[in-house]
Amino acid sequence: MWHYFPGQYMPSYQVNRALTQAHYGGGEFAEILEVASKIDPKNRESYNEAWLEIGNPVYELAEDFEKNGNFISARRTYLRAFNYLRSAEFFMNLGHEKKIPTYLKAREAFLRAIKYFDEKVLQVEVPFEGSFLPGYLFKPAGVKNPPMMIMFGGLDSLAEELYFGIGQHLNERGIALLAMDGPGQGAALRLNNIHTRHDYNVAGTAVLDWSIENLKDEVAVDRIGIGAVSMGGYMAARCAAFEPRFKVCMVYGAVWSYYDVWAGRPDSHPLAEIVQHIVGAPDMTETRKRLEGFTLENGVAEKISMPTYILHGEDDKQNFVEHAYNLEKHLTCEHHLEVIPVGESGSQHCQIDDFTKTFNMYDWIAKRL
Repeated sequence: MWHYFPGQYMPSYQVNRALTQAHYGGGEFAEILEVASKIDPKNRESYNEAWLEIGNPVYELAEDFEKNGNFISARRTYLRAFNYLRSAEFFMNLGHEKKIPTYLKAREAFLRAIKYFDEKVLQVEVPFEGSFLPGYLFKPAGVKNPPMMIMFGGLDSLAEELYFGIGQHLNERGIALLAMDGPGQGAALRLNNIHTRHDYNVAGTAVLDWSIENLKDEVAVDRIGIGAVSMGGYMAARCAAFEPRFKVCMVYGAVWSYYDVWAGRPDSHPLAEIVQHIVGAPDMTETRKRLEGFTLENGVAEKISMPTYILHGEDDKQNFVEHAYNLEKHLTCEHHLEVIPVGESGSQHCQIDDFTKTFNMYDWIAKRL
């Protein structure tokens, strides 16, 4: 992976993330590099402010396009504003006075953008344990009753992010995407206070049941798959293990044990406060205790019955490639493991350095749905 900041993995990773998403409308290369030039990689607040300095004026530009009736320009500009503001919010401390306002503004930018999509985007709210999980249905143009993938992100990520790359690639192949904020993610966490859980299959089944009942006029409810990305590699596998009605499983970055991931990280890790937040723990000691159940051990992986695709980068520095090999070793269903080797673009975490390396996965999923 190219390091904009030599020797500084995490901020360099986030710059690469934005550059890759720019291919799908989530940014402009020159603007992203301008942001990067203002970041001191050792100063977290400089990271937040640099993204705000581009996100806010781009949002205002989108508003001007919209007011003048230039809706195509407004759509594209709101999408950029969303991703810049999302980036600004990501590393803000939980008590930061701008965190929730920045998240709400990012979400509003996305909501304004999808009003002008050629194919109508359906906002959904899946009832869940006294509250709801929010999401979006992105349908492929010109396809009647398409198959559908239900997808969650990872860690505390946003359902909106799944549009940039994943949603477009699935839609191009005639597959609808139901992008969800699951427990511990997006609005489910930030607004509805729903924390993550080791039995993520409870959420997966709730979304599947709701889809079968409410989306039968939109998609082929007998051809629904499950997928997730990053930490979601655990979530997707867990959902698939305990919900045999899913027709296919997409593990976009494997996680054999999320406890193991954090057992080897210091309390000062840049994602530590985020993982505390998603589990609702006061400190890292309690966080690690709560993560003990986040594992595919003890026969969970063996329960997966539907065709499963695992994609992983050999040089993944967040979830080591051993997670993928371990999962593959325990699968008894039809499956395929693709590891992008060190030395190739796409060998980093979730192929953030080259989304074209995900094409085989989408083609494989499409053929089975």
